[in-house]
Amino acid sequence: MWKFRESYQKGGVATFTMGLYVLTGLLLFVSFRKDKKKTIQGLKKSWKAFENILPLFLSIIMLIGLGLALLSPQVISRWIGEKSGWFGILAAAFIGSVTLIPGWITFPLAAVLLKSGAGFLQITVFVSTSMMVGVVTLPAEIIRYLGRKVAVFRNTLALVLSFIVSLIMWEALK
Repeated sequence: MWKFRESYQKGGVATFTMGLYVLTGLLLFVSFRKDKKKTIQGLKKSWKAFENILPLFLSIIMLIGLGLALLSPQVISRWIGEKSGWFGILAAAFIGSVTLIPGWITFPLAAVLLKSGAGFLQITVFVSTSMMVGVVTLPAEIIRYLGRKVAVFRNTLALVLSFIVSLIMWEALK
């Protein structure tokens, strides 16, 4: 069985990320060779999207940095560490459910929390709930899209599935 923890600690994830960067560069080169005009147009569009996201990204990064500066690794470990038990799992689920953080922030935040003493089970619950459960967006789901019954059912099911996924991940990573 593949051991994520050992790979993570030995830099396997960084190697994978570098591989993705190399693959992206190669595919960009192939695209450039195939159609220079479309590739440049695509790069300009992606730069505009990046410029639009940048203020939100920087503000979220600053808030996360402030939070990590105020919370010591001991506090993080006590609240959502491996030995925090059900309290840590429920705390991570609550935090993930009520925060409205995009995935491109959630995953790096999860890595930082892991390095700061958070437990894998707690982090998988946090990531799963932040991606699938939407307490903050529930009113919009009820009013605009799904109605009360379906929206509550969807969020409840997402919460249950978050715990199931997290337990499966925890067993796989033991």
